[in-house]
Amino acid sequence: MERKSFELGDIVQMKKPHPCGTNEMEIIRMGMDIRIKCVGCQHSVLIPRAKFEKNMKKVLRSKANADEQNTEVNGTKKDEWR
Repeated sequence: MERKSFELGDIVQMKKPHPCGTNEMEIIRMGMDIRIKCVGCQHSVLIPRAKFEKNMKKVLRSKANADEQNTEVNGTKKDEWR
């Protein structure tokens, strides 16, 4: 089975919803454990990486894609700002 790929800052969809009703979470810390923050109520939870990978459905919005869209809108790359 293929490993799921995700990065810091991504918004992911979890299999089970948070008690506030949303199942969208933002990844705010990565390591052996992963800290995710609920998009609905801003509550954060630290869970082991294995459990996170098991319970994650898919990446909804990637931070890398958002950064690329911002540079296209501004017309400059981050390296050109200096």
